[in-house]
Amino acid sequence: MAVITIWHNPRCSKSRQTLALLEGRGDVTVRNYLEDTPSADEIRAARDLLGLSAIAMMRPKEPAFKELGLSKDDDDESLIAAMVEAPKLIERPIVFANGKAALGRPPEQVLEIL
Repeated sequence: MAVITIWHNPRCSKSRQTLALLEGRGDVTVRNYLEDTPSADEIRAARDLLGLSAIAMMRPKEPAFKELGLSKDDDDESLIAAMVEAPKLIERPIVFANGKAALGRPPEQVLEIL
């Protein structure tokens, strides 16, 4: 069975749906990233595994995006620093397994890396 980690927000329906899909598919480590904020290095590693730009793994409609004066045109390092400062900006959930990562939007998308 796979070792699986999910960056999870229990208040998010997509995150809860993704976690439910993972049950029984391996040893799942749940990381509430709002309480256990990923470091800049962890966010960079997630970005690289996802094959996305930093903005593509963010929630630009979150009020914190505007409050921090961010723009979709900001460079990755600025956006990564913002995600460390305000982890609610990280799109959720992100699942890691088998040396890969997937964004659970839609939740079934994470099954591709298991």
